[in-house]
Amino acid sequence: MSSPQTPTVGERAQRRPRDMALSLVVLLVPIVLLLLFYRLVLNGDKPVAVDPEPVLQQARTAAAFEVAAPQGLGADWHVQSATYKHDSGGATLRLGYADPGGKPLQLIESSVATTTLIPAELGKNPEAVGVFRAGARTWQRYDGRPGENALVLLEKGRTIIVVGPAEERTLETLASALT
Repeated sequence: MSSPQTPTVGERAQRRPRDMALSLVVLLVPIVLLLLFYRLVLNGDKPVAVDPEPVLQQARTAAAFEVAAPQGLGADWHVQSATYKHDSGGATLRLGYADPGGKPLQLIESSVATTTLIPAELGKNPEAVGVFRAGARTWQRYDGRPGENALVLLEKGRTIIVVGPAEERTLETLASALT
């Protein structure tokens, strides 16, 4: 009678690095295909867009300040967030944008006192470094937090701030589009 043969440890040792590489390829191919599907078919890299109109209407209805909304920006500008908040210090409307280069920008309109609002949005000791004229409006240029630029418009009853890590020309485009 013969005894059943059992595998020995020596047989397992004969697996080669090539076998491991083939196993990894089998795992990586579906991952790469899923990633390509997400990016190409589902537009996974496209910024998420929201409709700001309900929030703009809420701010207009509250009438804490005259609401200025950007008009005429190209299709490559995307609103990513929109909020309106009213508290004892004043009201604030925030619209978060992705510019054509994909960089984030924020448009802030507020009735909060400028002595409170500007340091809160631009850092502890913001400094005006110049001006920008758009039509009849004169905006002040500020160096914001590290890596950010800002444009600030001071008007009776409201302050408008356009801030972000984008180039000054991009900030100017958004500021000029406000009506």
